[in-house]
Amino acid sequence: MISFSSLEELRRRKSEKWRRFSADVLPLPVAEMDVEIAASIKSALIDMVERSDTGYLGLIPELGSAFSSFALDRWGWQVDPIRVRVAVDVGVAAIEVSRLFVNPGDRILVNSPVYQNFYTWITELHCEMVDAPMIEIERDGIRTHRLDLAGIERAYASGVKVHILCNPHNPLGIIFTREELSTIADLAKEHHVLVISDEIHSPLLYNSKEFVPFLSLSDNAREVGVTVTSASKAWNLAGLKCAQLVSASDRIESKLRALPEAVHFRTSLFGAIAAVAAYQKGREWVDQLAQELDRKQRLLNNLLHEHLPTTYLHKPFFGYLGWVDLRDSGLGDDPGKELLERAKVAFNSGHTYGPAGKGFVRFNFGTSDEIITEAVNRMRKVIGV
Repeated sequence: MISFSSLEELRRRKSEKWRRFSADVLPLPVAEMDVEIAASIKSALIDMVERSDTGYLGLIPELGSAFSSFALDRWGWQVDPIRVRVAVDVGVAAIEVSRLFVNPGDRILVNSPVYQNFYTWITELHCEMVDAPMIEIERDGIRTHRLDLAGIERAYASGVKVHILCNPHNPLGIIFTREELSTIADLAKEHHVLVISDEIHSPLLYNSKEFVPFLSLSDNAREVGVTVTSASKAWNLAGLKCAQLVSASDRIESKLRALPEAVHFRTSLFGAIAAVAAYQKGREWVDQLAQELDRKQRLLNNLLHEHLPTTYLHKPFFGYLGWVDLRDSGLGDDPGKELLERAKVAFNSGHTYGPAGKGFVRFNFGTSDEIITEAVNRMRKVIGV
């Protein structure tokens, strides 16, 4: 059963989301949910604590097997369990994999507006950021985005070494097609580009059949790709610190053997055991959660349409993060700042995801209906109708 905590209960949490702001602010920025974790995961963690099993993470072959089984069941993707590694989080995984393929000053491609930490990863690598921005379009009466494949090809030809791909895309909430991803794989093969596919949100698709794991596409994709993912977003386990990185070709595997041992050993034992429980025993729970989040995005859309018609929610197809267009709200390029100061509701400001994000906020609707409604009511006090 899916259960979201009350505001009173949430105020007692110690995570960043609930400690960053003063008590009069409704916090909806950080990508964690207000959901009670799955019983199977809770039981696995309680069992470890009761046995004082709180040491370092060592060998964890059951994680590769659990992820492989989950990927096959969910997407028909055959993963070699031996080629599933761990890292403390997807950021560390992406950075450490990139280090094997780039030198300082090399070029790394993103598709903005995109998860803001992609930019910090590139800075940490002392590389140059190259952007092939998403193209805003209208399809079947719905505002959405698509990849600029011609722009990606130009970027690859300019000497890009790594492409960090957000698949599915945060914050836009879209899923790339098989054709789009196949084109990227073929271009990457032609131009000797490594594609790091960040698939952390993929277990939370409202319709799981629509998602195509990058490494499942083709021989070209397997030759040029590494997947980084985690149970952290879908099962709400971010603080437990365990991600997975997956390879699918001998060439990539030979490169990954050069990863420092610390990439594995800095990962949390609790996180690894929780991930095993999620992939093995949390499948029904995450399916139920995905359907509940689909209902919540419709609730948010209806509330905005009814009470704030100058705003627009770009329809998400997965997860709990909504890309809300406030360009006609009169709040300027940084509506998140205005809403925090004047309405006491916190969102992620769109401009942090790239220049095209000006005038947007990212709304975390992975919370109770009451909190979603209260957030919209607070927005009304500033935006009006």
